[in-house]
Amino acid sequence: MASQASQKKQQDLQLQYSTYKNTLQQLAQKIGDVEQEAEEHKLVLETLGPLPGDRKCFRMINGVLVERTVKDVVPALQTNNEGLKKVLEDLVKQYRTKQDELEKWKKKNNVQVVQS
Repeated sequence: MASQASQKKQQDLQLQYSTYKNTLQQLAQKIGDVEQEAEEHKLVLETLGPLPGDRKCFRMINGVLVERTVKDVVPALQTNNEGLKKVLEDLVKQYRTKQDELEKWKKKNNVQVVQS
């Protein structure tokens, strides 16, 4: 009977560990996506920077390509870029917090990861 309880506890620990790892992996994926989008915004802003404000440019909004001027698009891109940076900071904080949580959990439950 004791071995069944021990086996159940081991399964629970494995499940919790898998949950932590999956959460960390999802956060890392989101961080990568947001970093890529922020880099694209930065590249577009650098490209539009030297252009005259009345020059026409095109912007994709909800899958629709719309014609605007550079002076209309740049402020929106800057706002979006700042928002992406804040989201990225929050995601990195979440990742670090979850990673610390995992380390504390591993110490508390005396868990050692064995690579197979």
